[in-house]
Amino acid sequence: MAYDLQEQEQLATFKAWWDKYGNFILAVVTLALLAVAAWNGWRWYERREAAAASVVYEQVMKALAENNGARVKELTGTLIQNHGRTVFAAMAALHAAKVNHEANDLPAARSQLQWVIDKSGHEEFTLLARVRLAGVLLDEKNHDEALKVLAGEVPPAHQTAFADRRGDVLLAQGKPAEARSAWQQALDKADPQHPLRQLIQLKLDSVPVPAVS
Repeated sequence: MAYDLQEQEQLATFKAWWDKYGNFILAVVTLALLAVAAWNGWRWYERREAAAASVVYEQVMKALAENNGARVKELTGTLIQNHGRTVFAAMAALHAAKVNHEANDLPAARSQLQWVIDKSGHEEFTLLARVRLAGVLLDEKNHDEALKVLAGEVPPAHQTAFADRRGDVLLAQGKPAEARSAWQQALDKADPQHPLRQLIQLKLDSVPVPAVS
């Protein structure tokens, strides 16, 4: 009988505790379950979107192989509009910018590269787009804006490309000494196997050291 009384007391204590905290606990558990469901749903959506974007990107690569610039630009527009958060949209925009640049459609190239910088959300492609955008601005003789695009700290792996492009812009501004300094910095940052190393050295060799007056 004593055991039954103790059990009843424990049950009464638990009931009082549940009356006080039960709704809160249920709310927390419900929120946790909803968060898990939302996360799983988001991951499913991302995988589905990436799969759809990859199909369009394959068509972009096919159009590039066929030198069909119009098709590249059309498909890139589709990727940006429908799958702009995917890595495939950023890669396609870089390809489309190159196609436009080679066709001397500099405003279109600039627009594509600016989209990668502003909207893609992928740092590696953003850094590459900044170097290429500076090249487009250089061709447009917008030297000050090109230097602004190249300004600021960048990861070590990209410092050679940024310094090299900065040298190109400075030379176009009629500043050979500063251009050589930027190229030398690019060379100093480049490892022995860097693909730009020989080109940078050629630039240094072709631009004489300015005479000191």
